[in-house]
Amino acid sequence: MFRRKSINNEETNAAERDAKVVQLRDAIGPVSGRTLKFCSDACLRRYLEARNWNLAKAQKMLEETIKWRSSYKPEEIRWHEVAHEGETGKVSKANFLDRKGRTVLIMRPGKQNTASPEGNIRHLVYLMENAILNLPEGQEQMSWLIDFNGWSLNTNVPMKTARDIIYILQNHYPERLAIVVLYSPPRIFHAFWKVVKYFVDQKTFEKVKFVYPNNKESLEIMKTFFDTENLPSEFGGEGTLEYDHEEFSRLMAQDDVKTAKFWGLGQKDCYQNNMNGN
Repeated sequence: MFRRKSINNEETNAAERDAKVVQLRDAIGPVSGRTLKFCSDACLRRYLEARNWNLAKAQKMLEETIKWRSSYKPEEIRWHEVAHEGETGKVSKANFLDRKGRTVLIMRPGKQNTASPEGNIRHLVYLMENAILNLPEGQEQMSWLIDFNGWSLNTNVPMKTARDIIYILQNHYPERLAIVVLYSPPRIFHAFWKVVKYFVDQKTFEKVKFVYPNNKESLEIMKTFFDTENLPSEFGGEGTLEYDHEEFSRLMAQDDVKTAKFWGLGQKDCYQNNMNGN
């Protein structure tokens, strides 16, 4: 009896949420082109989830993203435009997935190599778009591994840049992060985090995990989300992490063709950007 009641409740909740998706689509009105492509049912669900299924709040959030994407045009950023930001491998897509088959982005803030706030943001936005494009079928989220080896206040991005990045991630890529691992952050980072955490919403905050080597609880967190044989040794695993900028650039140039095709940007755009990427 109790199991049947539970199933009925789940079915009711699912039906209510499906109805909310329809209502949100009606609320934003007619859309076309790339906006229509972006506003899939899965996308609308993420915005509703991010705002606890409050229709008005989700609508406002989604409309702000549509406006941002219309002006920023993240799907038009190409690797050759941001490649210089990635020369040190400060942010790259891992060659392995987490235990749930999700794309993994690896960040190494100690390898910060430029002082351009806009350059850093565009580079990260490009890699977010690329990671989303490469998510396995049925996956909506990705994992972040942040290695603090070599990090210092001298290599840290300015507070305003950090705040802008957090704003973009939270408001324009909602429900895209499954977990964010801050691996072995030095004590000095905690002072920075005390300020940054006030810009982080509660849902995102709960996904952030501080992980330390030789810590039993930390090891369990890593085992829960990652296979030890795949995990690079920098994160306590058995794998290797070697960033080859030339090889990564080659892969990104190939993905730029896939990106252009996905967004319907045309063969000419694909060809030109691929040539520039090489």
